[in-house]
Amino acid sequence: MSLSNSILRKLPVAGLIVAALGLAGCSQEKAEVKDIIRPVKVVEIAQAHDTRTLSYSGSVRARTESALAFRVNGKITERLVDIGQHVVAGDVLARIDPIDYDLSVKSAQAALDAADRQVETSELSRKRAEQLFDKKFAPKSQLEQATLSYDQAVATRDSARSTLAQARNQVGYTDLKADRDGIVTAVSADVGQVVGSGAPVVTVAVDGEKEVLIAVPEMEIAEFKPGKIVKAGFWSDDALALDGKVREVAGSADPQSRTFAVRVSLPNDPRVLLGMTASIEASAANERQLVSIPLSALAEQGSQSIVWTVDRGADTVHARPVKVAAFAAGGVRVAEGLKPGDVVVAAGTQFMTENLKVKLAGDAALQSASAADGDAKQVR
Repeated sequence: MSLSNSILRKLPVAGLIVAALGLAGCSQEKAEVKDIIRPVKVVEIAQAHDTRTLSYSGSVRARTESALAFRVNGKITERLVDIGQHVVAGDVLARIDPIDYDLSVKSAQAALDAADRQVETSELSRKRAEQLFDKKFAPKSQLEQATLSYDQAVATRDSARSTLAQARNQVGYTDLKADRDGIVTAVSADVGQVVGSGAPVVTVAVDGEKEVLIAVPEMEIAEFKPGKIVKAGFWSDDALALDGKVREVAGSADPQSRTFAVRVSLPNDPRVLLGMTASIEASAANERQLVSIPLSALAEQGSQSIVWTVDRGADTVHARPVKVAAFAAGGVRVAEGLKPGDVVVAAGTQFMTENLKVKLAGDAALQSASAADGDAKQVR
């Protein structure tokens, strides 16, 4: 009995010892965790550039595109070209039914024949009146009347001739012809369709100078002035790069997209084909210094965008609020919060805490503060 009591009295002491050892182990583990120095990838913000690059995509098109239409009404009976076909001036593109216009020519011809006969009759009457007047057999008023009838007949004949010429022209207008060499880019009407005069039927991109059409938002349109030299690249051929020139800037914005149409003329190059996708790059002055950092360097703290900067003296990281200006293909453009010389954690921001000890995995790469530099250089 006394042995059992002795054992029971010793049990709490043993438990306390075990508990103390456990707490000591946890404290030691926490101390070890706290002393961990985490290696990080960083970028260093360099001095900003004075210029930035604006890039917009567009398509290659002919400088002049003609939407060809019939000059008379009618039903289309033939369409002789297809999209993509090359045509030369004078080629017939489509025809409409000419029957009614042929009848108009016959009617005008008959009216002209009648007018010619009337002129002949009036001329005979005038000559006879002149003879009678010369022989004192007819008064002067009769001669004047005959002369007036002759003049009226001549005027009617001239009008009939004009009507006939107009009718013949309209017969010619039933053939829609190309007025310049080019490539058919669109067909707006087909056989069997009744079209009015002036309604587009075939669109032809005229051979010659090519250009790129881009849409520029209103905040950047001031950077595009006629005559400005830009760079043109093409998605189909990375090696193809040309110097273009801004030829035309729209005077008003598109009501739907709220962008301005800008046309950039290109030098003649056989490698540039209609419909190609092109990229236009133009340089612009920086109105404000924008710092470009990798997207992985941006973190969120509540509703505030932050980055983690490295204090090189203490080898610790600190959260710094920043103002994001825009997201680009190569990273994030920051308007406020960073300056040249700052060292920013470029990856692993989710593991960062205030005053966390870190070790740079190498010398920090300089990351340009220019908005044109969207690609961050990282050092492992």
